[in-house]
Amino acid sequence: MDAIVLLKDDHQTVEKLFKEFEKAGDRAYKTKRRIADKVIEELTVHAWIEEKVFYPAARAAVPDTTDHVLESVEEHHVVLWMLSELASLDPQDERFDAKMAVLIENVRHHVKEEEQDWFPQVRSALGRKQLSELGEQLSAAKPDAPHDPLRIPSAQK
Repeated sequence: MDAIVLLKDDHQTVEKLFKEFEKAGDRAYKTKRRIADKVIEELTVHAWIEEKVFYPAARAAVPDTTDHVLESVEEHHVVLWMLSELASLDPQDERFDAKMAVLIENVRHHVKEEEQDWFPQVRSALGRKQLSELGEQLSAAKPDAPHDPLRIPSAQK
């Protein structure tokens, strides 16, 4: 699979979870906990494969994306810390929905920048064959991803 298609599929998976969370009732605590746990898992794995595989390849192929990549890593830092806080926060806590809303805003902003601003540059620089090989590397890296958001490299910086 093409690397950018794989990353966009991940983005769509998380967006569906966000919409499900936003539709859940105010008192749907079990549902919100289940969705938040799935979001934590999906975003942690996604950040891992981007940082370990995709971002280094993007920077090497398109040096003009360096600033975008660095900004993305900083956005990951913020999101990963929010994920770690959500993991231990009771869904009945008055801050749970607010924290999830801020997370959703941050991730949507991050996705928009990636998909609109610099994925097209990477696509044109790498071409179909390299993107397919990179997609295989991304897919192969998923099982090795940590499940603790704070174990992702950008969370440590």
